[in-house]
Order: sequence, then structure tokens, then C-alpha cells
Amino acid sequence: MTQNIFFQWLAFHFFDAPGEILKDWRNFLRFNLNYFSILLLFRTLFAYWRKNQWSRPRGFNIGKYIEASFLNLVSRILGAMVRSFLIILGLAVELFIFLGGILVLLGWLMLPVALVAGLIFGLKVLIF
Repeated sequence: MTQNIFFQWLAFHFFDAPGEILKDWRNFLRFNLNYFSILLLFRTLFAYWRKNQWSRPRGFNIGKYIEASFLNLVSRILGAMVRSFLIILGLAVELFIFLGGILVLLGWLMLPVALVAGLIFGLKVLIF
């Protein structure tokens, strides 16, 4: 069945293209989650920083035992701080992508209105 070109444009503009925009938007959001490895950072939040782990000595040496425990605690805290910063940064970029996607989708849907408004404004300028 053949359709009028106007109805083909309506179907493209309001059904096909928004579907593609939503699919691309989802891909951008997924890419950002993978790029910042947000889920992995959450799972390893309190892991050692760069796997720097000090082993406790053999035998009974309370000073070396406390030193190793303290350095391991510092390594975990440093790892948690860096990972927390990266999680916050990744989520901020995710929010930016989400808001940008909304603007792109609404902008695309408002293009026909902008076209008609531009034509009316242009005719007003020409006539008056």
C-alpha cells in the first residue's frame, strides 16, 4: 500500500526517528556506565588501592602487626575515596547525558512547530 508523502513524513518524524533517538540515547547511557565502570566501582568500593596490601609478619611483633594493619586500612580508605569520586563523576556525566537526551528528543519533536512558527514569522516580516 502506498502512502502520501506527508503521511510517510509524519510516520518517520513522530514514530521512526524518536525510536532511533531513544535507542541511541540508551546506548550513550550504557556506554557511560561501562566507561566509568560504576557497577564495578560499587562492588570494589572498599578494596585495597591498586592492590597495595601489606602482609602481617610471622611471629609475635605487635608493632609490625599494628603497622601493617594501619597501612592496609589507609590503603582501603584511599581506595574508597578515589572510587567514590569516580562514582560521583560517572553519575554526574550520566545525569548530563540523560538531560541532554531529553533535550534532543523534545527538540526533535518540536521541529515541526519551529518550522511553522518560522514560516509565519517570515511571512509577517515580508508582509509588514
